[in-house]
Amino acid sequence: MEIVQLASPTRAMATTRLIDSQRYDCRAYQAAEAGLLDFAVFARRLETRAGTRGCSVSRSFIKGLDLSELFYREAVRPILASGFPGLTYSAALIGPGSEVLGLDTPQSMDHNWGPRLQIFLAEADHASFRDVIDERLRQELPREIRGFPTNFGRDEDGTAWMAPIDNGPVDHGVEILTVLDYFTRVLGFNPAGEIRAADWVGVPEYHLLMLTAGRVFYNGLRQLEPIRAKLSTYPDDVWLYLLAAQWARIGQEEAFVGRCGQVGDEPGSRLIAGRLVRDLMRLCFLMERKYAPYIKWFGSAFLQLVCAADLLPVFSNVLQTGTWEDRQDHLSTAYAYVAEMHNGLGITEPLATGVSQFHGRPFVVIHASRFADALRAAIRSEEVLALPRDLGSVDQFIDSTDAMKVLDRLREVYRT
Repeated sequence: MEIVQLASPTRAMATTRLIDSQRYDCRAYQAAEAGLLDFAVFARRLETRAGTRGCSVSRSFIKGLDLSELFYREAVRPILASGFPGLTYSAALIGPGSEVLGLDTPQSMDHNWGPRLQIFLAEADHASFRDVIDERLRQELPREIRGFPTNFGRDEDGTAWMAPIDNGPVDHGVEILTVLDYFTRVLGFNPAGEIRAADWVGVPEYHLLMLTAGRVFYNGLRQLEPIRAKLSTYPDDVWLYLLAAQWARIGQEEAFVGRCGQVGDEPGSRLIAGRLVRDLMRLCFLMERKYAPYIKWFGSAFLQLVCAADLLPVFSNVLQTGTWEDRQDHLSTAYAYVAEMHNGLGITEPLATGVSQFHGRPFVVIHASRFADALRAAIRSEEVLALPRDLGSVDQFIDSTDAMKVLDRLREVYRT
């Protein structure tokens, strides 16, 4: 624990608080020092957060999906059954959050984690029942479930954290939604209708993942699972298009590890090697037909792939070795492995898996464009073939968190 002294007359109500020495609170304290956050707000935040975190370290950690299912079965379901008998609904935990992917740890408990879920109502019932259900839950939910607060505090930016209370209504973590509105909002298109090729490639892969991961606790509405199944994997020709684009990305840079090293640009050689490792990892996700999460969980999810046990030591050698020649050798091993994976899929004629010199230069490559060309030749859908060559999905041609907030503008590239 760390004691933070909050001095000055304007900070009297903040006084001295005991807080965790976690980065979030350190950043908030620095913001308050800089005048960007009111110290009264900061003090209240520390009071609730310190209490929550103090409790959380003493209780046994439970995976968020399991906790949320217990929350539904032991707290939410009884209230719905007694207050709204005969109401048709579904209950689930999907969407953003490490616990939806099963990757949460005790550290995850400090924000946007806790007993939470979504209740999905029929479109005809949503307007009539949403507010009534919300208020019923606020008044009747227990203040804890298995020792975890069901009440949440919320920051100005919407970040939520478990905040224990002794009395009063519960500011709970139950969202009351409709299936089509929620999925359409996340995806940018209505998944109940025909999903066009441009729709598939115009949505971030991790959005597809977070909608198809998680857990459905109760499917009374019978709308969730058909849509989740429909979104669970790319259609074959879209998949071939994405595979081709990923091989093309590798082909564009595979010779540069050696070229940068040859001129003494060791940092450049290492950076490009890291990019190639990431591209090869994403290729593995595609070949195993698994959606990749965003960057924070990318490596953790990669470890769950079948190929990870063989490739991880090779990738580690690429990233850690000291010379560009050794780096190139380890990449060659990885290229051969993923080329064998490609041939094992049986989606093109078998291609040579060995490396060779790059146009007579002393750099060995897999000549990844061969795989991209073969995959494009296997595509039969005219709609998919009309997509921009080698561009791939939005995840493949742009790497910016903020860009994902303007997806409508990015999708225009597929309509021209």
